[in-house]
Amino acid sequence: MKTGYVDRHGVRMMRSENLKFGAIVEARMTSSRLPGKMMMPVGGRPSLQVLVERLRQARGLAEIVVATTYNPTDDSLAALCGQLGVQCFRGSEEDVLGRVLGAARSCRADVIVEITGDCTLIDPIIIQECIDAYMKSDADFVANCVELPHYPPGMDARIFSTDILAEVDRLTQDSNDREHVSLYIWEHPERYRLLHVRPPQELAWPEKFIALDTKEDLEMLRHIYDALSPKNRFFSAQDIVTYLRAHPEISELNDAAHLS
Repeated sequence: MKTGYVDRHGVRMMRSENLKFGAIVEARMTSSRLPGKMMMPVGGRPSLQVLVERLRQARGLAEIVVATTYNPTDDSLAALCGQLGVQCFRGSEEDVLGRVLGAARSCRADVIVEITGDCTLIDPIIIQECIDAYMKSDADFVANCVELPHYPPGMDARIFSTDILAEVDRLTQDSNDREHVSLYIWEHPERYRLLHVRPPQELAWPEKFIALDTKEDLEMLRHIYDALSPKNRFFSAQDIVTYLRAHPEISELNDAAHLS
């Protein structure tokens, strides 16, 4: 089955359901705020492993590739990927755009689902929601974390074709664009069609940081995982939000670390 749409040049196109979606996970060990966080345990397993296991629950993903760096410090991530049976692509630490593009090409993904490694407790249902939105639309870029109101940070997904990222790779050498991968796409709405996936009202909590960036985040995520995983290892964003609202003492653990 194919979905019809008109491209930016007015040509009738078809979006095939046979498109190959690859989750490209940006991960490295040299985080400035919490070095080594990708291997820090959550529920007794490295945080990166928890993320990969949750991504595997999203039915629309054909591949998962961890895009890490050439640095020897990231050898442990490559080794973990081998243990988990997921692909690992190694590239430049500074040029994250080039690294993500290389990772997508390495698994021959038609469409990139960009995931940052700090989204330890990402909800596979939300990932699937974004994939479905991409398939049903004529958008060049689908995201659930760029425009307010959006999901809590830690549930982030950005989706775009490998061809469009290759185009961006040719168009810009700006250091911010190279670091933030899809920044150029969503900052140029005159060139690319953007679609923002909105959360239901009860999950529109953009100020609540549920990603892994600081030691306070790690403490909070461990509390969440230990509380919710005995009932369901792949608990949802709704479960997380319900738990945090019922336990403000846990929710507040990392608030001070993210005050702007």
